[in-house]
Amino acid sequence: MRLVGIDLAWGERNGDGLCLLEAADGSARVVETAHVFGDGALLAWLEARLPPAPVPAALLFDAPLVCPNATGSRPADRQTHTHFGRFHAGAHPANRALCPRPLRLAEAVVARLGFEIGWARPRASRLAVEVFPHPAAVRWLGLERIVKYKRPPVASRRAEFARMQGLLGAGVRQRFPALEQNEALGEVLAAPWTKPAEDRLDALVCALVGYHHWKHDGARSQVLGDLETGFIVVPAADDG
Repeated sequence: MRLVGIDLAWGERNGDGLCLLEAADGSARVVETAHVFGDGALLAWLEARLPPAPVPAALLFDAPLVCPNATGSRPADRQTHTHFGRFHAGAHPANRALCPRPLRLAEAVVARLGFEIGWARPRASRLAVEVFPHPAAVRWLGLERIVKYKRPPVASRRAEFARMQGLLGAGVRQRFPALEQNEALGEVLAAPWTKPAEDRLDALVCALVGYHHWKHDGARSQVLGDLETGFIVVPAADDG
């Protein structure tokens, strides 16, 4: 099973963080991480690393994949504030005006790469799934508030990013003992802060949410929203 965490830029100016994770029933490893710019580079990177259909694979996007509303926010976005607002982990509102690129790429991975958008049957499908790193960090790491490594000034971002790397490294060793402590994983958890390093770390968390979902056949995941109005998969509350 190959799972790719994708910290996708909603706009056209920033790059995308990527993390390729390979999993079997008894083991898992980070194969590589990357940072790419633009739709073409992202799709080419995926095509070069994913086995052809019908081999199972999953793409875990930190970005809206289903978003029918022209304005406002989706029910799933509002549910993140109900469950995670006190941790400062609510989602930004998603609508078709704010996120044309994620929706464009959702169409591309369906038409070009043969993926289905959804969360069911994680072991037997080629699924594109929307996930959200902040709730996973809250529930897995026991945070009272998210680690705010995305806010300026730069000195604060560097310090908080290093703190997040330390917390995540310890959490991964405890929660995912079958995940190989290899060079690819270690590099993500030790790199000094830069925006690409931040995006790659977020992509790692996305991949781990996918691995957790696959490993437990979805039984230890919580789905906010639905396929019609938009959905977000996060680890279940009893996993925190």
